[in-house]
Amino acid sequence: MPNNIAQTPPAVARRLGVNVHKILGWIRTGELRAVNLGDGTRPRWRIMSDDLQAFLEGRAAQPATPVRRAKRKKLEGVTEYF
Repeated sequence: MPNNIAQTPPAVARRLGVNVHKILGWIRTGELRAVNLGDGTRPRWRIMSDDLQAFLEGRAAQPATPVRRAKRKKLEGVTEYF
């Protein structure tokens, strides 16, 4: 997709496979940046491609950090039965 193309919330919702209300919620909470082109009576949101890409990169899954387990100390003079 070319950079800086404005998309409507329904178009973004179709692309991501989510409900349009989810997109509007992300816009309302500030998670997804959008521009309001409305005249004041009703919002007409447009989402720039760069903003959508930044949003998706921020929500990408991160690889899990490996858990390092401490080695068990050997105690002198103790017999282990397990």
